[in-house]
Amino acid sequence: MKLLGTITDPQYQPKAHLTAYEKFWLRFINDERDLPFIHLLTRIHLIVFPWAVLLFTPLLQGVYWWLAFIPYAYVAQSYFKGRFGLMFHCMCHRPMFKKGYMWLHKYTTWIVAPFFGNTPETYFAHHIIMHHVENNQEDDASSTLKYRRDSPTDFIKYLFRFLLLGIVDTFMYLFNRKKKKVYTRFTIGELSFYAFCVAMCFVNFKATLMIFIIPVIYARFIMMMGNWTQHCFVDQRDPEGHFSSTFNCINNVYNQNCWNDGYHAIHHYNPGLHYTEIPGVFMKNIENFKKNKTFIFDGIHYLHIFFWLMNKRYDKLAANLVNIDNTFSSQQEAEALLRERVMPVV
Repeated sequence: MKLLGTITDPQYQPKAHLTAYEKFWLRFINDERDLPFIHLLTRIHLIVFPWAVLLFTPLLQGVYWWLAFIPYAYVAQSYFKGRFGLMFHCMCHRPMFKKGYMWLHKYTTWIVAPFFGNTPETYFAHHIIMHHVENNQEDDASSTLKYRRDSPTDFIKYLFRFLLLGIVDTFMYLFNRKKKKVYTRFTIGELSFYAFCVAMCFVNFKATLMIFIIPVIYARFIMMMGNWTQHCFVDQRDPEGHFSSTFNCINNVYNQNCWNDGYHAIHHYNPGLHYTEIPGVFMKNIENFKKNKTFIFDGIHYLHIFFWLMNKRYDKLAANLVNIDNTFSSQQEAEALLRERVMPVV
């Protein structure tokens, strides 16, 4: 196990000089700290969009099409996917654009997001309106509670239930709670995406399949793997507690690339917190972590945790835990608690 050292994850550092491009965009956004999002969206428009358009044209045929598509798939669905997805997550929790320019948020939702597997309006409805309200409890359509979270078989059940019924479950949740505006947008967004894909199949079936349809399935797999992992360790005595139903991953490359998303306990504690403030709030909650025996992993991220869970490598998980003031008396105690918290909550 490790001691708590210096936090190296992103925190706000004011820029000495802003470029003309950055000054231009400050007219439209609420917070200077969101300028990195503008740079990310700019790179997406300069790289991903023209590349995708090229793949829809008849200019490339046969093996040449695949030679162009394979690097596109890496750039769009590996390099940019996580960065965009977690930026969009931040945008949904904390409005990025000023009131008069919310059409830019709609543009991102309806035009940009589908390139990365996010159908319009569904992420906001599922994540903001349902998941954070229900906090992984029974009424949450993506709840992990009834599953054994170190079981590959249970993960497959969880994944396929969401792929097959997640949209229906989310719609029924919104409908039963009379969230008419949200479920209307949710339904229109989902159906519009399907209609768009059908229409684009007549333009170029192969490009539509590879650029839009398969990325939706891939995105939902990634999101469910993420949610499974983020809510894999749950204290059965307090399954609703923000510090006992999830954990934090600190000091890793994932936080550098994906806006401190590893701090999931802090995120549920304060969903509207700007990502640059999260490490500071983390340090202010040390006593809460000790009291709840909240797991804090140093130097690793969700993929490590998922694969080690599926292989029941609790020794590796415990070895990367931060032990604050002897919260855990030994690595053996930590391993035992890790095993206990993946059991189904009934």
